[in-house]
Amino acid sequence: MFVIAVVVSFVARPASHHARATTLLMSFSDPKAKPEVVEEVLAIDVPASPAGPARTVKARMFSPPGGTPKDRPAVVLVHGVQYLGIEEPRLQRFAKSVVSAGIVVLTPQVDELADYEVSARSIETVGASIRALRARTGGASKVGLMGTSFGGGVSLLTAADARFANDVAFVVAIGAHDDLARVSGFFANDAIEEVTGETKKLRAHGYGATVLVYTHAEDFFPVEDVPAARDALRFWLHEKREAARESAKALGPASRAKMDTLFGPDLSSLRPEILAMIERRRADMKTVSPHDRLGGLRARVYLLHGAGDTVIPATETMWLAKDVPPSSLAMVLVSPAIEHVELKEPSVADQWALVHFMSDVIGEAEAAR
Repeated sequence: MFVIAVVVSFVARPASHHARATTLLMSFSDPKAKPEVVEEVLAIDVPASPAGPARTVKARMFSPPGGTPKDRPAVVLVHGVQYLGIEEPRLQRFAKSVVSAGIVVLTPQVDELADYEVSARSIETVGASIRALRARTGGASKVGLMGTSFGGGVSLLTAADARFANDVAFVVAIGAHDDLARVSGFFANDAIEEVTGETKKLRAHGYGATVLVYTHAEDFFPVEDVPAARDALRFWLHEKREAARESAKALGPASRAKMDTLFGPDLSSLRPEILAMIERRRADMKTVSPHDRLGGLRARVYLLHGAGDTVIPATETMWLAKDVPPSSLAMVLVSPAIEHVELKEPSVADQWALVHFMSDVIGEAEAAR
């Protein structure tokens, strides 16, 4: 009877995890789903560091109803490069879907990512959020860390940072970057290097090149035009097209012509300038790239990527799989069921692979409690 009980416990627990993973993915794939959650708005203090002064950031904590956060496993969920930050509907839907699996979720506002910048300051925000969530969940257990898009790369860097490495039980990086310079070059060239050394041709989403020019506007426009150029590009990225065109009217003739190109479908004429900017900024980009910077990882790492991602190609996850220490790498899944960080129509096999992946993540979260 003892042996039977042990066998049942080992079989039932993974079955429970798979059931919860199925609930999570079904909830996320249905925009009309409304998981029952308890929501709380928090203010997180980020201490001063060499990366920047002390500040306070907004965060949301989502918890399952009943009990307290101290009774539950917990994760910090980091948004990607998106101006809505923690207000972005897909992020909130994903956070609530994770809660439906019985996990507390904290989403901090990462101001740099919300302004299209991948910055070392973001590591400080994520690290402070980890500490805040640990305090909320009793402080004794480690917490998990999930990051989407460029927030996935920031999450890995945070987990590898000696100040935070012992606070993080596991990391889930979804559609993350490994080398910011390599991804930036992809936006210009429609091609990216694979771990094999071969070059993969893939049409890059135009969004990426626009973000690069916005972030480094001083490299593309004369100093007197930079403020108006940033305004125009910010409006464009926020999908406020008329406001963008109105702001562009303040530009000089040459800058206006360049902005017209940025507003169009073909940015190939800007390729030489973008590549030159990447070379000038390569050292800075290295400091916010997980490539060769993950030796301090103590957490288990789960890597998930959409096979057809045209913002951050799936080749970046294969580079990450090479850079994560073997003792930390738990699972890698490149799935045709995902497009960047959004679910598509998966086949049965793809559904099962995603369920199995998230089931293992749920098991990791439970083990960290």
